Amino acid sequence: MEPLALYLHWPFCLSKCPYCDFNSHVRPEADGARFVAALGRELAFEAARLGPRQLVSIFFGGGTPSLMDPGAVASLIESACRLWTPAADLEITLEANPTSAEAARLARFRAAGVNRLSLGVQALDDAALAAIGRRHSAAEARAAIESGRELFPRFSFDLITARPGQTPASWRQELRGALSLAADHLSIYELTIEPGTAFARRYRPGEAPLPAAETQEALYEITGEEAARRGLAAYEVSNYARPGGECRHNLQYWRYGEYAGIGPGAHGRIGKAGTLRAIARHRQPDRWLAQVERLGHGIAEQEPLSFRERGREALLMGLRLAEGVDAERFAARTGGSLAEALEPGVLEAAVAAGYLEISDQTLRATNVGRRRLDALLATLLR
Repeated sequence: MEPLALYLHWPFCLSKCPYCDFNSHVRPEADGARFVAALGRELAFEAARLGPRQLVSIFFGGGTPSLMDPGAVASLIESACRLWTPAADLEITLEANPTSAEAARLARFRAAGVNRLSLGVQALDDAALAAIGRRHSAAEARAAIESGRELFPRFSFDLITARPGQTPASWRQELRGALSLAADHLSIYELTIEPGTAFARRYRPGEAPLPAAETQEALYEITGEEAARRGLAAYEVSNYARPGGECRHNLQYWRYGEYAGIGPGAHGRIGKAGTLRAIARHRQPDRWLAQVERLGHGIAEQEPLSFRERGREALLMGLRLAEGVDAERFAARTGGSLAEALEPGVLEAAVAAGYLEISDQTLRATNVGRRRLDALLATLLR
């Protein structure tokens, strides 16, 4: 059976972070039970049309899925494992925020079947947390980290770097403290000002008080150095893990495997009848909910992808990984070879510049190249 990763989107948050451009909504009046029922109905619809699959991961993302009722999480896990064949090492991840109220529910999520926790810590400094609009304190974050490590077999937390006023020295100190608390995985993302966010409305283009490009490069180098000292390798641009601690759900994305997305705004990549289809659900929660209750699904678009589109996605995702893009897997997933997808002159120049490395079996980006993927792919693809 074709391996399948399952993503379930819970769109609601207690507040909207000023940097966040995810499909999240502050809706304290939302009928949680009604949305959970719709997730279950859409899950059944997806299973009926996909047929038998081996389920390798379940990921509850958002939004803030730790606001869900743990009993509802247990019910959705049970349904997914009944509708598909769960792998023996099925990974079940839930994202959570480290506020005291949410941290108090972690044991119930573990009892519900979640075996991997991802905490949105973002910073371990109270001033930095306030500056980026987070609702928890550094003390709450450390307490939630300790609880997460005790309760869950696998555990990760996120940090945001390249924050306003951040220096290499302050980041090294903060990162060392974070790594002393880390288990087998750590995600570290650079702060960006995305269109449509509160930060974008606050700052004019180019005026956001982010560190200079040279400082951002130094912060990235420090992250790799300090993580390696603690035994965590950069297996992806923004993710560090000890061997075996990699996020299997995200690896399914980055290796361009198949995944189904359930819930408002969720996306999927599903193969059928020799094609690969891009599937997107309605983003607006009420519109998604109404369509699910009427039709059994909230699909807004589903389109077959051309070879060029498949090639671009496979390279954009795969070159983020330290392991790179496997030539055989690329051909199986896209229907064409790497040679057919790439401009030979641009490839030769990128290799000569030290951005890419290529062999008979693998195309991979170097550390420098992984920082420049968007620019590379703009000219690299035929």
